[in-house]
Amino acid sequence: MTKKLTFANGDQMPAIGLGTWQSKPNEVYEAVLAAIQLGYRHFDCAHIYKNEKEIGEALQKAFAEGWVIREELWITSKLWNDSHAPADVLPALQLTLRNLQLEYLDLYLVHWPVSLKKGVDFPTKKENFISYTDSPLTSTWTAMEQLVGQGLTRHIGVSNFNTSKLAEILAVAKIRPEVNQVELHPFLQQETLTSFCEKNRIFLTAYGPLGAAYRVANEEVNHPILLENTTIRRIADKHKSTPAQIVLAWGMLGGIAVIPKSVNHQRIRENLESIHVALDEEDMEQISFLEGPYRYTSGPAWIKFDSPYKLSDLWEEFNV
Repeated sequence: MTKKLTFANGDQMPAIGLGTWQSKPNEVYEAVLAAIQLGYRHFDCAHIYKNEKEIGEALQKAFAEGWVIREELWITSKLWNDSHAPADVLPALQLTLRNLQLEYLDLYLVHWPVSLKKGVDFPTKKENFISYTDSPLTSTWTAMEQLVGQGLTRHIGVSNFNTSKLAEILAVAKIRPEVNQVELHPFLQQETLTSFCEKNRIFLTAYGPLGAAYRVANEEVNHPILLENTTIRRIADKHKSTPAQIVLAWGMLGGIAVIPKSVNHQRIRENLESIHVALDEEDMEQISFLEGPYRYTSGPAWIKFDSPYKLSDLWEEFNV
């Protein structure tokens, strides 16, 4: 049985899910169907991924075939940066629900603590940005809270928020953010953020939980590749597991949800089987001393073009 994280109202989020970032529309349909048949019940989506229609078609096929019912699935999606204005939050979720062909989400997240002009996917000039003064995160959060009251999402949270931005929301929240989705893996263990979220009863979901080697291949960052680390490989050999399974098991043992992305059916299967890997104290201690921190998703798009945002608005290590 998949490990689960239990929310205050009793809802349970499977600790491993299928990520869909950069999954092409023609590939994500088959990937979602394969994942459901293998036993996945948690799917992580976002409007900006531009594949929610195909995911919705896959979900409807699974429902029609009787493989699963809606109540057995945990579906997450995210509010894009061009819809932070309070009047835009509800329509953004309604569009996601139409695309996914669902009546409600289990979890809806503010994707980034960054605001863009309506219709802008990624900034190309200074004028594409909206500052915190003109688009306070607290106003966006108030609109997010109203979605829960309307029954359109059961839970709300954030993504890519550091402790200072979380504190800003917590200071005014009537409904506390219940999840913060961030890059988190053995090369970026996020001890300060993890401790803050634990104290404030905020679950963490790890994106890029395997270290995002594609960003190294694309020369976006010059970091070592996590799954090639000798300690991780040695522990994998000890458990007769893959390095990916070790890394995913590490996250889940720490009480974190992991959402590895893949459209490769064999890897989708192997990733799910990480729930059966039982790391011991020695394994966890060795992993705790790995090199880093290495951040693979650094968010350079949000600080270009004389942006009003700084790295300290995003990442804990710059919040000093």
